[in-house]
Formats: sequence, structure tokens, C-alpha cells
Amino acid sequence: MSNLTKSIEEVIKQFKRFPTVGEKSATRFAYFLMRQPKGEVKKLLSAIVAITKDVKFCGSCNNLDDRDPCGICSNPKRDASTVCVVESAVDLRAIERTKKYNGRYFVLHGVLSPLDGVAPKDLKINKLIELVKNNKVKEVILATNPRVQGETTANYIKGQLSGSEVKVSRIAYGIPVGGELEFIDSVSLVRSLEGRRRY
Repeated sequence: MSNLTKSIEEVIKQFKRFPTVGEKSATRFAYFLMRQPKGEVKKLLSAIVAITKDVKFCGSCNNLDDRDPCGICSNPKRDASTVCVVESAVDLRAIERTKKYNGRYFVLHGVLSPLDGVAPKDLKINKLIELVKNNKVKEVILATNPRVQGETTANYIKGQLSGSEVKVSRIAYGIPVGGELEFIDSVSLVRSLEGRRRY
């Protein structure tokens, strides 16, 4: 049985819910917080509360933002004829960091996974198809992660767009198979975007 107080145990338990955070990291985070001035901890808490209240899904691209439409969709300088399809808002952010892509996005917030009960309707793929057909989109770049589920999702979207005039491309494999976009360096992401192929 642990000798830690219930409040410390609870903080560690909550940190362990974060992706890739195990017991040791969660414990370090908890003790780091306890060493901080109360004012700094309050700033962190305020920021967390603000995102739960203010951040919403963009009605156009499904991105997370405090505006609807989001900052990317409402930017007239973005190329609306190109849509990059990503699994998550984190992946969108990774591509934005390259500063080499000036089109728009569609965020799936997941991948197709029949074993986990994730179907096309759960990813709003019909909304993506409508967006492409109703907005004079010329190219759809499929930037799902190169894993089985990512490939399955890309193939499904490609099938839904077959017969249309839209060019469907897939990011090139300048990133390792099994990798996650959010952890890839900007140079590899740039090469992947520049070397994309017709899909």
C-alpha cells in the first residue's frame, strides 16, 4: 500500500491518463507542481479551465480552436483548393510547424478501426466528402499516419472520392512506418509533403 496522501495519489493518477506518461513521469510531474509557487499553479489551472470552456470544433474542418470557423479556415490567404486530411489536431500542428503548407485541413480525430468500433460516421468522413465536393477542392492530401489503421482510413477516403475530378495524393514515406506525425522532425515532414504522390 502506498504511503502517499490521497491528494498526491490523485494527481499522479490524473497525469497517468496522458499519452505516453507512466508512473515515474506522472510522479515527477506531481512533485514538480508541488514545488511551484501557488500563483504558477493557479495559472496552469486557469489555462486548463479555459480550454475546456473556450475551445470548440471548427464547423468546417473539425479542427480545435477558440473560434468557429477556426483561424485557418477563416484566413483568406490559405489555399482553399487543397485540403490536407490528418488524424488529429496535433498532426495538423506538426504540419503547420513546417511553414511549407498553405492549404486547408480536415481533422478526423481518429482512424477507422472496426475492431474498436470506429466507423466512417465516427470520423465525419461524409462531412469531408461534402466539403471537397462543395468547395471546388482540386487536391486532397491524405496525411494519416503510416500504420495499418492510417492506411485503411486513407484507402477508404480515396475510394469515396473515386470518380470525382479531385486529385488524391498521399504524403510520401519520408517518415518511418509506424511513426507518429507529432514526433517527426520538420525536415522529414517537409520532404513528405513535397514528395507526395498520387494515391
